[in-house]
Amino acid sequence: MKNIKFLIVGMLFGIILVKSQVISWFRIQEMFRLQAFHMYGVIGSAIVVGIVSILLIKRFQLKTIHDEPIVIPDKKFHWGNVYGGLIFGLGWAITGACPGPLFAQIGSGFSVIIITLLSAIGGTWVYGLLKEKLPH
Repeated sequence: MKNIKFLIVGMLFGIILVKSQVISWFRIQEMFRLQAFHMYGVIGSAIVVGIVSILLIKRFQLKTIHDEPIVIPDKKFHWGNVYGGLIFGLGWAITGACPGPLFAQIGSGFSVIIITLLSAIGGTWVYGLLKEKLPH
């Protein structure tokens, strides 16, 4: 019962994804074909919110609700991120789904997305097996 708040927030997030049409295969295809601004606007808005949030956290040295300092480590550039991003984008373009809205798509009745979900889980499992052999 103590985790019900996470279920409620997850359901609200799913409703927002559905209503904003970011789970729409057609919207995703429009984005990858450079035919519409809709998805770029949503993603760009999320990036701006993230940047502003990080700047505010650092500027005002905000703490968690448990009064612990928030530490955001610096990231170094690594080519593995580029390769991973390309693989991720290719999968996104082919399936019309990224991991965020998979459950919202399934909940909306697009049961074929279960294959995409199982593939994402399988890819994560394979990465876990190969992690030590991959460049990081």
